[in-house]
Amino acid sequence: MNILCDVHISFKVLNFLRDQGLNVKHVNELPDKWNTKDSVISRFCDENDFVILTKDKDFKDSFLLKRKPKKVLKVNLGNISNEQLIQILSDNIVGLQNIGTKPSFLCEISKSGILFQE
Repeated sequence: MNILCDVHISFKVLNFLRDQGLNVKHVNELPDKWNTKDSVISRFCDENDFVILTKDKDFKDSFLLKRKPKKVLKVNLGNISNEQLIQILSDNIVGLQNIGTKPSFLCEISKSGILFQE
């Protein structure tokens, strides 16, 4: 699975995902770095089969209205520590890897679990 971490996802989380064998990039690796517009991020993800890992509600809204980007992993956990987010991702890594093969989805991670919709 290919994952693009949005600007508010730390490199600590990125490195954890890489350690799990995933192909992970950070938005800061794109040409405009943290100034990259959401539409450019969406296009990059769709053209390169990446899942956007984000805390940004705009990507969820765009998925629901336009199905762009095609694959959204939305974190709904507020200001938790990187360690807590990594633990939640670790606890659910197999399920997340399995959904990554779907052509289109919105997956929301919250304290009560993971909500998945195609």
